[in-house]
Amino acid sequence: MLKTGKPIVKKEISEKEWQNLPLYPIGVVAELVGTSKQTLRLYENFGLIKPSRRNKNRYYSKNDIKWILCLRNLIHEKKLSIEGVKKLLEYAPCWELKECSIETRDACSAYTIVTKPCWELNKAICKRVSGKICENCVVFLSRLKKE
Repeated sequence: MLKTGKPIVKKEISEKEWQNLPLYPIGVVAELVGTSKQTLRLYENFGLIKPSRRNKNRYYSKNDIKWILCLRNLIHEKKLSIEGVKKLLEYAPCWELKECSIETRDACSAYTIVTKPCWELNKAICKRVSGKICENCVVFLSRLKKE
């Protein structure tokens, strides 16, 4: 509150921003997706997920939870190995995984020049265009862990 007694009003959060807010601790996420905390740590070690950190604690967003559910489906229902999922991510276009807008995608050389992965073309593209960095992208992380 301000000295005048009026509350401080923060900017309103859009639905897309809300989906990306890391609000859920690892224990809650493990329970929501029906797995263990150790499995989530394993996914992280293999570069399939990258939770946000506050101090040393992991926090996940709603989008992270959706992605983990997708991973669980690929691994348990479709019977893909973790290495198989990582291989699929090599072929997945980052603009689809990140749900880039048409304007962002059309301005991105990773979309217009598809001969190389986006991070090899210009590591700063995602940060410059969408405010995101490659080091947080699951496509980049899965490729990095492979090398």
